[in-house]
Amino acid sequence: MIFVIIALIVIAIVLIATNIRIIPQSHAAVIERLGAYCKTWQVGIHIKIPFIDRIATKISLKEKVLDFAPQPVITKDNVTMMIDTVIYFQITDAKLYAYGVERPISALENLSATTLRNIIGELELDQTLTSRDVINTKMRSILDEATDPWGIKVNRVEVKNIEPPDAIREAMEKQMRAERERREAILIAEGQKQSAILVAEGHKQSLILEAEAAKEAAIQKALGEAEAIIEVQKAKAQGLKMIKEAQIDEAVIKLRSLEAFEKAADGQATKIIIPSDLQGMAGLATSAVEIMKK
Repeated sequence: MIFVIIALIVIAIVLIATNIRIIPQSHAAVIERLGAYCKTWQVGIHIKIPFIDRIATKISLKEKVLDFAPQPVITKDNVTMMIDTVIYFQITDAKLYAYGVERPISALENLSATTLRNIIGELELDQTLTSRDVINTKMRSILDEATDPWGIKVNRVEVKNIEPPDAIREAMEKQMRAERERREAILIAEGQKQSAILVAEGHKQSLILEAEAAKEAAIQKALGEAEAIIEVQKAKAQGLKMIKEAQIDEAVIKLRSLEAFEKAADGQATKIIIPSDLQGMAGLATSAVEIMKK
């Protein structure tokens, strides 16, 4: 009897030990009891009832990334291109994820493909190539709302790559090359224009400086001549003042005039006629003197 009790105790311990489960962080387990949903185990230690409870599925609650293969889509202007997307999602309800839809990942992939085709079908080629943010936002909104019954939260959708047909890509490359050449020509023309403007401005400044220099030189020359005239006049005035102060009589003045005529007679081919008022001076001349020298 004792052995039976010990055996039962050992069996009970083994059953309890084998039915203890520890749920790690960011994970959950869906528990079924007699084939029906019972509860969801969160992080921690749990014990299930042997032969009655079973773990239907274990689910990771971490954010996941799905990189789908390129999908063929047709734009509004009938251009077929390949677009692949990346979806970042997270499971928020383990029960809905387990019982909401069969093969949730496959369902999410097909839903993203059809949603992408619908969105691109409303856009033309140029809009598709330049409206990635619009496509991402629309897809995230639609997918997030559609996957709520599956317990999935779509956090972000990114258009990874857009591959237009080869002919379209070649045309785009030619257009880009032409645009670059046009910009280069504009830059060269602008450079030449600026260079010509700078040369003209330099020539203009040179002429202005030359004119200002000539003007300043003329002003300085005029000022010098004016000062010379003023000095001469000052000298004459000073001389007259000195003569007046010395009280020189008329005879001395006439004598000095005669001396001036003598100096003038030293020139070439000069005829000097002495004024009549100098003829009366004693010892100087008796008649008009003509000096001819050649």
